[in-house]
Amino acid sequence: MATKSVKKAAPATTGLWRLYLVAGLLLSLLALLVGRVLSLQILDTERGYAFLQDQGEARALRSAEIPAYRGVISDRRGEPLAVSTPVISIWADPRYLADSDRLPELAEALGMPVAELREKLERYAGKRFMYLARHRAPDEARALLAKRIPGVYGEREYQRFYPAGEVAAQLVGFTNLDGKGIAGIEMEYDDWLRGKPGSKQYIKDLKGNMVRDIGVVEPAAPGRDLRLSIDLRLQYLQHRELRKAVLASGAESGSAVTLDAHTGEVLAIVNYPAGNPNNRRDLQPGDMRNRAITDNYEPGSTMKSLTLVAALESGRYSPETVIDTTPGYIRVGPKTYHDPRNYGPITVSRIIEKSSQVGVTKIAQDIGHEPIREVLRRFGIGQPMNTGFPGESNGLLPSHKRWYATDKVALAFGYGITTTPLQLARAYSVFASDGVLRPVSLLAQAAAPAGERVISPRLAREVRGVLQSVTDDLGTGRRARVPGYPVGGKTGTVFQLGPNGYKDDAYVALFAGVAPVDAPRVVTVVVINGPQGEHHGGGAVAAPVFSAVTQGALRLLGVTPSEFPEEVAARPAPAARAGGDA
Repeated sequence: MATKSVKKAAPATTGLWRLYLVAGLLLSLLALLVGRVLSLQILDTERGYAFLQDQGEARALRSAEIPAYRGVISDRRGEPLAVSTPVISIWADPRYLADSDRLPELAEALGMPVAELREKLERYAGKRFMYLARHRAPDEARALLAKRIPGVYGEREYQRFYPAGEVAAQLVGFTNLDGKGIAGIEMEYDDWLRGKPGSKQYIKDLKGNMVRDIGVVEPAAPGRDLRLSIDLRLQYLQHRELRKAVLASGAESGSAVTLDAHTGEVLAIVNYPAGNPNNRRDLQPGDMRNRAITDNYEPGSTMKSLTLVAALESGRYSPETVIDTTPGYIRVGPKTYHDPRNYGPITVSRIIEKSSQVGVTKIAQDIGHEPIREVLRRFGIGQPMNTGFPGESNGLLPSHKRWYATDKVALAFGYGITTTPLQLARAYSVFASDGVLRPVSLLAQAAAPAGERVISPRLAREVRGVLQSVTDDLGTGRRARVPGYPVGGKTGTVFQLGPNGYKDDAYVALFAGVAPVDAPRVVTVVVINGPQGEHHGGGAVAAPVFSAVTQGALRLLGVTPSEFPEEVAARPAPAARAGGDA
């Protein structure tokens, strides 16, 4: 019986051992599984959770730029000149569209021929990104995206809009499709206006569609606003009057600038022709050029008022000093300078009033060209204005090693030197500010800058009195008069320069003036380039624009008229003359 019981116990021992072995293997596998799970989910091993998380995010997690809102450009009263509006740009992954049977549907929604769309896809074959349309209206873009065409996506952007159109375009400038300033104020202050884009993360599916928005990583910082010095109301008025004058005279172009006599701020600055930055398909070469700041002209007889300053400072002349201009012409070297007629003995004031070449030439010969050049330099001719505007010109004030007789006298009546309309306006602002030359500003100023005194207050007022006589009945600038306000200024008419010297039948007409003369508030310069017809002088073409612009400017500034309506009505209307409007 004992032998049988021993033989029956052996199978039980073997089965138990097998049980332990299987259990051990299962526990080992469980330990390995738990260890792998820990390695993948918790432990930071070489190819652990951090590695896998990075790989997963690389395949599904994407970052997108949040566009920054560009700062608003406004006029001095807060009227918007440049604003950014939200738009949506349509882009695509060409891999999903190359063989798509929905290309006709997409082309129709984009408003382009199917052949053009296929050609574009071929150019971007192998790429992962291509724009289909930029800056579409949100409603239009959402309607296209709602079609859910594989491989077609949208991204939010901002598009620049210019409410004043061509009226302020040459000053404000414009941006490119990517929102970068490439002209005018937009270019010069791009860093100030642009802002800083932000970023956000999202999870995408295999087709590139966003399935979950993770959130904002860094918010976008909007650009800063910029307030210009111009008054949009005066800008509109000046644009209208300049356009009317250029078209009526058949001129090539025109420019007009109005400065605040107290602060040096530019209240209006326009050019014509001009282009609309909201519709760039119709822009012509030169439409966006701010000629008032970038283009140089010989200022002609408008410089005679500065020659008058040199004459009065010499102590040898006063406005009442008499100079004999007989016989109406004078020869200097190989050239002969003529007056419209023989004025005979006339006062210095009358010489400026009639713009007598003979009288100014005799003054220049007497005092010499050095004092005249020094006055021009003090008044900023040929000196940088430092407005920061792209392409700003400094003009030219010559400094010859050898001065010929004609060079010396030409300086006195504005030949052989060049200025921009803005630079000429700054020079005349010295008379308006009682002898102080202030910096010109395109930005609104909180207070008037100190400036630099270049002539005495007494001399500035004395010259203003002579400039007022230019707008009297017998002066060359009588058409610059403004009903109710005493104004003063100087006309100028110069020959255009061509490839072979001065042209005989092409002119530039100018007028520079201040108003009111007794207590100046504004300085305005008008330049009409290439007027046609018999009446092409500054007094006939440019002076009327000054009158209309100044009248509007004084009204907008709230300047009280100094004359009664019946006195203005009794004054005879000025008439144009064929000659004597230099």
